[in-house]
Amino acid sequence: MLLGGLSDFLEHCQDYYKVTSDMLTDMMLSVAAENHETKMSLIAEEQHRVSLIKPLHIWISSALSQTCHLLIPNLLSAEMFPHVSAVCLHLLDLEGDREELQELKMQTEDLALPLLHQVKIHTDLEEAFKGAEIILLLGESDVDDAESEKFKEMSDRYREYGQLIETWANKEVKVIVSGDSFVNLRCSLLLEKACSIDSSQFVAVATQLENKARSVIAEKLKVKSKDVTDVLVWGNISGSFYIDLQRAKVFNHAGAIRGPAFFSQPVLKILQERKWVETDLQDLVRRHRTAVASKTCRAAAMGDANGILSILKALNGNCRADEVFSLGVLCPGFYGLPEGIVLSVPVTFRDGKWSMLFDVTVGDELKKKLQIFASELTQEKDLGAEKKDN
Repeated sequence: MLLGGLSDFLEHCQDYYKVTSDMLTDMMLSVAAENHETKMSLIAEEQHRVSLIKPLHIWISSALSQTCHLLIPNLLSAEMFPHVSAVCLHLLDLEGDREELQELKMQTEDLALPLLHQVKIHTDLEEAFKGAEIILLLGESDVDDAESEKFKEMSDRYREYGQLIETWANKEVKVIVSGDSFVNLRCSLLLEKACSIDSSQFVAVATQLENKARSVIAEKLKVKSKDVTDVLVWGNISGSFYIDLQRAKVFNHAGAIRGPAFFSQPVLKILQERKWVETDLQDLVRRHRTAVASKTCRAAAMGDANGILSILKALNGNCRADEVFSLGVLCPGFYGLPEGIVLSVPVTFRDGKWSMLFDVTVGDELKKKLQIFASELTQEKDLGAEKKDN
């Protein structure tokens, strides 16, 4: 082929190597026909093999973010998707450079991850979320002010995302919204447009706040972060929130009462400093969240990626039935809250579906806080709607 054809090849062999073919033309044509038939048969077999593969379609927005880079190696694992044989990964970044996305695609392929079937890159919304079964909407790190032009762009974009999910995504799609800015609002904007999809399939990640609270409590009690469990986060994940310790437990605490590894005690029984619980703890977690949101750093991306993976495992049924999560979900009428509000509340998972935890005490004080959180979120939605109209 490189030399131009059979005649040129025979001439080359004769001139340079003094080799002359004694094969007749009819025989050569017969061999060529047989080779062609065999090649076409192999291509058909490969096409049939590929057609039998039904990959899980995962879409990731803001794909050039640090969070995505940390997410990919752990996302495409058998532990995350025990019943999936192949994954088609869609990397979407509307503001990114196509060459950078192409490089990320190559790096992902070079990982040789066992579940990875194909990587596709997207820089526009022409076919965004087509066939999506899982959508991970990563943080909007450049949006930090509800009065900014960026806020209007973000609001419009998430309404458009919602419409695209409604149009193109699988009706059983699972949508996870994460980040440090307007997380609850972004989730609620999707729900406005994706009307035919069950609202319970849209969630916002509050795990980063939950884990920071566990870390602060662990330091106070001189234990490891993993020894503190069942910390609840209520409210606006990227706004006003409340850390609730009414169900929190601590293991391996070196106090007056000790027990085996499975023995736990209520955190509030050990931490009897009410002022620290109601003021200092809240402020420490809030200051940490503000510091993380004010700058782009690897630590923030690690926390974001870890939270997404934790929720995704639970959605795939890989968690204990009694494990409690704080999750931003639509709360229609719960606790007297207005319609259309996405609020972080305690939930448990069973068979990959979350249900709100009602085995908690919601006293008058907490109800007042919930109304304040809901009012804040309503104002954000109204502001987004005003900017849209303007």
